[in-house]
Amino acid sequence: MAAERAEATASGGYVVMLEAEAGHWVMVGDVDRRPGLSARNSRVQAVRDAIGREPAGDEIYAALPRSEWRVARQL
Repeated sequence: MAAERAEATASGGYVVMLEAEAGHWVMVGDVDRRPGLSARNSRVQAVRDAIGREPAGDEIYAALPRSEWRVARQL
């Protein structure tokens, strides 16, 4: 029961990925979603939170909902 509650509270977040080279993605972080932000702004903030700075102009990131990441790992 406690594990289910921990899973439920930890589900509101993003897995942040960096495109290291064309078509090759590397996970750089797993961060909680900040309340009060739109979906787009929440993803941008997730990238900032994961890398601890503003992304450089040549870096490409993706912020995937944590719940989608869990489903994808089960395939």
